[in-house]
This record gives sequence, C-alpha cells and structure tokens, in this order.
Amino acid sequence: MCRIAGILNTTLPISMLEATVTKMCNLLKHGGPDDGGIFSEPTCNLVLGNRRLALLDLSTAGHQPMKFENRYTITYNGELYNFKSIRTELQSKGVVFKTGTDTEVILAAFATWNTASFSKFNGMFAFALWDAQVQKLYLVRDAVGIKPLYYSTHNAGLAFASEIRAFAPIDYLKEKNNDASVYQLAYGFIPEPITTLAHVQALPKGCFLTYDVANKRSNLQTFSFYSFSNRINNTDAAIEKIYTTIDDAVQSQMLADAKVGMFLSGGIDSSIIASLANKKKEKELHTLSIYFNEATYSEKKYQDIIAKKIESAHHSILLSATDFNEYLPAVINAMDMPSCDGINTWFISKAAAEQGLKAVLSGLGADELFGGYPSFNRINKAMFLQKMPNSLLSTASKISNTKYNRLSYLKIKGARGLYLFLRGHFTALQIAAQLGMYEKDVWSILENNHSSPVFDNIANKNKASWLEYNYYMQDQLLRDADIMSMAHGVEIRVPFLDNEVVKTAFDIDYKIKYGGSTSKALLVKSFEALLPNEIWNRPKMGFSFPFEKWLQNSIYVKDLAESGNVFTKKACADFSIGKLHWSRIMSLILLQKRLNF
Repeated sequence: MCRIAGILNTTLPISMLEATVTKMCNLLKHGGPDDGGIFSEPTCNLVLGNRRLALLDLSTAGHQPMKFENRYTITYNGELYNFKSIRTELQSKGVVFKTGTDTEVILAAFATWNTASFSKFNGMFAFALWDAQVQKLYLVRDAVGIKPLYYSTHNAGLAFASEIRAFAPIDYLKEKNNDASVYQLAYGFIPEPITTLAHVQALPKGCFLTYDVANKRSNLQTFSFYSFSNRINNTDAAIEKIYTTIDDAVQSQMLADAKVGMFLSGGIDSSIIASLANKKKEKELHTLSIYFNEATYSEKKYQDIIAKKIESAHHSILLSATDFNEYLPAVINAMDMPSCDGINTWFISKAAAEQGLKAVLSGLGADELFGGYPSFNRINKAMFLQKMPNSLLSTASKISNTKYNRLSYLKIKGARGLYLFLRGHFTALQIAAQLGMYEKDVWSILENNHSSPVFDNIANKNKASWLEYNYYMQDQLLRDADIMSMAHGVEIRVPFLDNEVVKTAFDIDYKIKYGGSTSKALLVKSFEALLPNEIWNRPKMGFSFPFEKWLQNSIYVKDLAESGNVFTKKACADFSIGKLHWSRIMSLILLQKRLNF
C-alpha cells in the first residue's frame, strides 16, 4: 500500500518536474512512511513518484517506482489479493520474477496481456504504468473504487496523485472549484468525479485512462462493471455462495508479511469478518475496538463476546470526550477533501498504528450490498413521492422540519434527487442562505448531473443498494477509510468489497436478498452458525461515537456560533437542542475552516 503522484508536462524542464513530484510525494509521506522513490523519463518529460507502505516483500526489492523488462515502469498503490494465482499462470508462460511483490505481477501481467490484464486483478488498487516503447501512460483504478486516484489533463500533458493535497505544488492546477461548497453542504461530502480543484477530477472506478504522448490525447475506458441480475434465485444457493465468497475474500486478505489486524465494532459485519479471519488460527489475530463511558453508545459488551469466542489478541480502547476534543484539530487536518464523517476511522486507525499494525480488515460494504440501511425500507415511498409535481415539491424547501424539507430534492429526477432526499444535509434554499447565493444558482449546480440508465431499470430495493453503494459508500465511507487510515500509515482492507463478493451480491434475486423481517436477514442467515446469538439477534447501532454531546462542548461549535452568519447561528442553536444532526454541524465547521477549498 502506497501513495503515488506524477507529472507529464512537455513545456517544463525535467529538473523542475522532478522537484515538483518530490514535493508532491513529501505531502503524501504519511501514507507511505517506509520508502520513497522517483522515476524520470527525460525524452517525454515524465516523472513518476511513490511513497511506500511495505506489506508484501518488506525488503528493498519492493522499492517503487518499479521497472520491468526495461520497458515498463509502475508506481502503484494497493493490494492484489489474487496475485499468487496470476503469478503462477505467468510463470507457466515462462515469466521469471525477481521479487515477491504483487507490484511485479501487475507489470508482468501487463507485459503479457496489455490492458486485458486489468480485469484479471482482484483487489484494491490505483496505479500509473508507463510503456516506454509505445510512449503511453496508463492510469488505472480498481473495480469498486476502494483506492483513490485523481488526475488532470491539459494541453501540456497530465498530472495525477492519490490525494488532492498533493496537487498543491503544481501552480497551474491551484484554481479552486467554486461549486465545491454547494456539493459539500448538500451531500456532506463532494461526489465523484468532482473535487475541490477546478481542473482535477477523480478517475472513475473500474476504468483506465490512456495518455498518448505522441498526439497529446487521453482516452478513458471501462474494464470492469457490475450489474444487477436474478441469476441466483434459490435461497440455499445464495447462502452457500455468500458464505464461500466472503470466506475466500477474508482468507486472501489476511495475506501480508507485516502484522494484520481487525476492526471489531461488535456488530454483525465486523463479527463475521473477525470470525472468518481467525477460523483457521494459523497466526495470532489482533482485534481492535473502541468503547465509551457513555453506555448508550458503547458496544463493549458485544465486542468482548466475539473477541472471547474467537480468542483474538484483543485491544479495547476507551475514548473520552477529552480525547475527542484534544484530537479533533488533527482529525480535521488529516482530511484531504471535506467530509462530515471519518472521525471514528481516524481514532481506530490511530489505535491500530499504536499496536504496530500496518493492515486491518473492516466490515465496510455489507450494509450497502445486503440491505442494512433505512433507505431500503424508504425507497418505495421515495419513488412514489418523486412523481409529485415540481411545484408542490418546491414548497417543501421552506418547511423547517428536515425530514420534510428534503422533499424539494425530488425535483432532481433519478438517482441524485433520490439520494439527496434520503440522505441530503441542507436544502438548496438553506445552502443559498449560507453561501450568499441565489437559490436558482444552487439548483443549477446540483441539477447538473444526469441519472444512470442502469439505475433507471432496476428493482426499487436494488435502487437503494445502488444509491448507497455509488454515493454514500463510494464518496464518503471509502474515501474516509482511505484518508483517515493512511494518515496513520495503516491500510484498511474490505473483504465485503472483494470482486467475487460484490458480483455475488449483485447476482442474487432482490426478493431473496432483501427478504426477511430484519435488515440483512440473508447475510445473517448465511453466518448464524458462526456467530453467537447475542451478536446477530440484537438491535443495530452502527459504528458511531457520542458526537452530539461531545461536539456541543467543542471550540469549533463555539467559534461557529460566535462568528457565523445568521444561518449558521440558527444551525448552532438547533444543534444545541438536538434539532440538527452532528454531521450537519460538521459540514458547517469544515466550510468555516475552508478545508482545501
């Protein structure tokens, strides 16, 4: 796991590019503390940079950027979980390997199969690969979009990096995206491909971009795409497939030459992963949990139950309001782009780093794939309400009640309107008041996104899954998981988002997948024999902290109440009496701090 950056620019001297990429990599050192490297190609003014977090082949043989056959060079961020099987296949074709890294396997696979190799990779990855013979640079991102990759194309070439902060040394890419604040206040995050920089965007998941030096043109193509089907329409077959693919994913993701641990919240998802991870007991599994003195939020009882059952080396960390307020400035500083959440991931990753862990497994992804959110029960009503006349929906924005004023978002037809109705933060009218804009201009920005044909033609409950998977999980949870863990030099692995697990979930008939009287009933049924009754037969709490109480005493909220405008002061007053969710106040705090805006 690493951080990557690079520039191809035919108008600037190679020495300047090397200095700039070095600065970019220095800004990313937190995510790659073990090693760093630069590769230069003076003939076309290309520089590739890398900061390494060593997990496989901890020797200097894993140094990056890495060359292969004196033709290919790669700077790579990620883990390829099926690299051993691909390596074996390539060896049968006569390929000789010099290292034990998955990085070299990617290079050899590309040398053998070219871009067809990308669809063979099962893992989380983002990389830039240079083919010196044909003078082409490839940017590639994994099928689920677990690892981030941002880029900019311009007349002189291309620039890319793992984080938005790394573009700071590039003078011609410093222009801010004036629309970013609107998106942040509407969503609580900035949805891909949009970023806080005007000329930088996210590479879509499952895609690769080819930049041809000869004609200075780029081409974006898809190499992997998941679609919903009803191929698995038998409950027993679905249960067997769910168990097998998730078990296989966990076992493959335990692979590392460094210590691997597990986040254990006490909920169903992390308990499944932890139980599978320690099923064979081949090596000691470290589990980490955070608990609170506030009994309403603490899941310590359930964390201890599962840790005792699987006999893990368990680390239970008490988090207090004092700790929260002491470290909140560091949490905010760690954010690459503003996000209303991710605070919990920062703290648990800090704990992992303090235990000497470099990789940890997480239960992220199960709710989105198997129906763990309220949106799965609300989607039918939302679809019905979206058919109301726009004139009626418009009036909803003036209602003070958050539950009802978001009805106005249903004017945006398709996926984005539904998502903002189900999970949106502030309405267009509220955003206009906060930013001093005309409401019609806010609507113009938010409506500038069309729906997906895939979304329009699937069953309603699969629509809920699509929304949670492509917006909430993609643009908030995965981004937060990556940024907050790498701030501590820790890698988060997500077995529920293994290629085969995702494909299985998408292939199960929705009537089976979301059947039952409780959320994620099919997932629970698949693993109920593995889990103690107390774990699966309990209310869902989620992976959250007592933020409402703690934030009310935060200096950030006090500053917001004292120095904000009329809208902000009203929001702080509502927050103090429990009428505004903590995540919305976080969006206003980040806006005030102008984090990377």
